[in-house]
Amino acid sequence: MGVPPTWIRRIVLAPLVIVAAVVMLALTPVWLILALALTSLVPGRFRLPRVLWLVTVYLLWDAMLVVAMFALWIGSGLGYALRRPGFVAAHYRLGGWALRLLFWIFGGVLRLTITTTGSDAGDSAADRAAFDRLFTPGEPLVVASRHGGPGDSFILIHTLLNEAARQPRIVLKYTLQWDPAIDILLHRVPSRFIVPSGFGRAQSGGGLRVEEALADLATGLGPDDAFVIFPEGGNVSAARRLSRIQRLRDAGREAMAERAEALQHVMAPQPGGMHAALDAAPDADVVFIAHTGLDRLVTLRDIWRELPMDKGITMRAWRVPRADVPENLDERAGWLFDWFARIDAWIEAQPEVNA
Repeated sequence: MGVPPTWIRRIVLAPLVIVAAVVMLALTPVWLILALALTSLVPGRFRLPRVLWLVTVYLLWDAMLVVAMFALWIGSGLGYALRRPGFVAAHYRLGGWALRLLFWIFGGVLRLTITTTGSDAGDSAADRAAFDRLFTPGEPLVVASRHGGPGDSFILIHTLLNEAARQPRIVLKYTLQWDPAIDILLHRVPSRFIVPSGFGRAQSGGGLRVEEALADLATGLGPDDAFVIFPEGGNVSAARRLSRIQRLRDAGREAMAERAEALQHVMAPQPGGMHAALDAAPDADVVFIAHTGLDRLVTLRDIWRELPMDKGITMRAWRVPRADVPENLDERAGWLFDWFARIDAWIEAQPEVNA
């Protein structure tokens, strides 16, 4: 599915989300009464009212961001100074505040908690302190995360902005430009909306063009920056996992295909984007991110069944010094695969995964 041109997104979709938010808020008494009346017909713990409330909150959140960024656009001289460091920093601060607000509301409604750890010591204070040390500002980072479960990219960016004090450079799927707030905000900070590609290196429609875009984004990382990438290329699903394995076989990479079959919770990583980022940021260390708590939420039916989620999300980080990253591309691809095998093993060892 494509996205409309920028001018349509700005003068049609952005105002539309504001109108939708106002209408949804004005109709709150009506839909709340109807939702409560239907609760007896819909199994679950007030799932329908929760969903409608979260939809209303998200629309209001999106609309609020659109209005705030319109004010920043005016303040920048109708866009003249938007690319200056001060305005970029202001957009990062706005995004961090907005994500804190969103997770405060969603966390309460869905009963979600997020725990960050940088070690397996089992002591919460020590584990959290270890996590903070991994992200200490002063050196650029390439952050490579698994991609499993709804909203995990939001959780990661929220953590980087509000807990790690990093300014993320983000790689996103192009369809997210349908969301006006995400679209506008991430076109004003360093980011790239891409069309995901497989293992191919075609000159168009992905492949080398994507890698070139990622290399451009990773160029010039500062000491407080973090280039964020999801090497799996998409949320884990059974169909996508099997397709990835078959593509490896079709490419003549039988050994990699066999290793991919052994992975239970992650997919085979696609190395092209990591190669591009690491080559463009030769001084950057690498931080790998694993998380668990959202693994069983794959389809809309899964999410509906789990509401309210009552979940504790654990985010585990490891930092790899740049000196330990192979320079040879084949060796680096194997190294990346080794790390995703380690992430897979960590997820398997978590009690909630085996519950």
